[in-house]
Amino acid sequence: MTRKIAITGPESTGKSQLSKQLADHYGTVWVPEFARDYIDTLGRPYEEGDILTIAHGQLNRERDLEQQANKYLFCDTDLLVTKIWSDVAFKRCDPWILESLATQTYDLYLLCNIDTPWEYDPQREHPNMREHLFSLYNNEMLERGWNFRVVSGLGKERLQNAIKIVDNCFTT
Repeated sequence: MTRKIAITGPESTGKSQLSKQLADHYGTVWVPEFARDYIDTLGRPYEEGDILTIAHGQLNRERDLEQQANKYLFCDTDLLVTKIWSDVAFKRCDPWILESLATQTYDLYLLCNIDTPWEYDPQREHPNMREHLFSLYNNEMLERGWNFRVVSGLGKERLQNAIKIVDNCFTT
């Protein structure tokens, strides 16, 4: 059985790096963030409808890579990211994302803490909203009763903390 683990949280919290590192550690594959590739090739500023396209693309990527997973599948972002992104950018979210979010299932969510320095990237928009965004993620997961843990630490410490969480959740 493959355990699906979503790496989620605000921008610039190391989700992509942590997803790749965890996959390397456990000898499996990871699902890169679809939004990054999509926006890089868009050729214009993203619009509200693009978020729905991104949500579908992320799930398709996840389904494709799940067949290659070895015990764990680490997913760089999930539909919660698209929901919060849409809510913040457009003050609403597509009903399909909301319906799909209500039924998405991961065995564990790793919520990346905002203790890492924010780094500029043309796709990042909210350096001054990190605490607010983190609380949105945390509150959503609490309200939904999801199995999640907050991952903190810098560099190798963050990876080691994530490994301890995964091991404690699935090997004891």
